[in-house]
Amino acid sequence: MLSKHHSNQRDQLEIITLDQLVPAIHLVSKLEASIDFTFIYDLVIDMYSEVGRPSIDSGILVKL
Repeated sequence: MLSKHHSNQRDQLEIITLDQLVPAIHLVSKLEASIDFTFIYDLVIDMYSEVGRPSIDSGILVKL
């Protein structure tokens, strides 16, 4: 066998959210808590079409 781990340990799945990875004192967490990004949707509503493929969420795009 190539590893010391048993095969049943390798098959386990661990689910982690981004909130668990980014500490609450991080700048990104503080910005997310203090700024309401929903105003963006009102600003760009006329720039998106109702037909065709769904576009990138404008709130996520600004955050990136």
